[in-house]
Amino acid sequence: MGQSSMIQVSNLSKTYTMGHKRFKALDNIDLTIQKNDFVAIMGQSGSGKSTLMNVLGCLAQADSGDYQLDGESVAQLTDDALARIRNEKIGFVFQSFNLQTRRTALDNVLLPCRFSSDKPEQIRVRAEALLKRVGLESRMNHKPGELSGGQRQRVAIARALINQPSIILADEPTGNLDSKTTLEIMSLFNELHQSGQTIIMVTHEDEIAAYAKKVIWLKDGQIVKVEHND
Repeated sequence: MGQSSMIQVSNLSKTYTMGHKRFKALDNIDLTIQKNDFVAIMGQSGSGKSTLMNVLGCLAQADSGDYQLDGESVAQLTDDALARIRNEKIGFVFQSFNLQTRRTALDNVLLPCRFSSDKPEQIRVRAEALLKRVGLESRMNHKPGELSGGQRQRVAIARALINQPSIILADEPTGNLDSKTTLEIMSLFNELHQSGQTIIMVTHEDEIAAYAKKVIWLKDGQIVKVEHND
């Protein structure tokens, strides 16, 4: 495996049973994602993109095949080890923000750090710096209900970055945003990518996928096309 591979997947398969029917959500996927890649995963509903995202995010395990994340084989890991990887190596950004409504922006950003061995003061400084980086310096003590959709997604992005993850996994990150806010959030992802962050994003919108360096198309659980954007 190349030194700069962040994710190496080979022969990855996952089957679901619904009623009496079995269907292959992932069918022998082979995939390499390098450090500092910006990848969009596209495909129609039922193509397997959410399943692939869940497996890459260690939220679900494949039935067969090999998944190496940052040089570590995921299949053999215990639940505790998987939880550690989700907390330390992966930053999640969701369409619905997933913020805790009773906590301030700052407290939401601090949530993934509750098991951190870093000093609380250090973590707080890092959280404040991240909120500043995403343009929310003056909104740190506001709760989600006092923030716009775009501001809430910025809080979610800052939260995803707090543990300095190897990868950001973004699932339809602009799905709930208007077009102007979408541009702002995507330019923020662009900045993160420029600064060295590896980003994997599920989207169904061509104009969002255009921000990525590489677009992977799924159909019936298989990769049918890979496009490179200039």
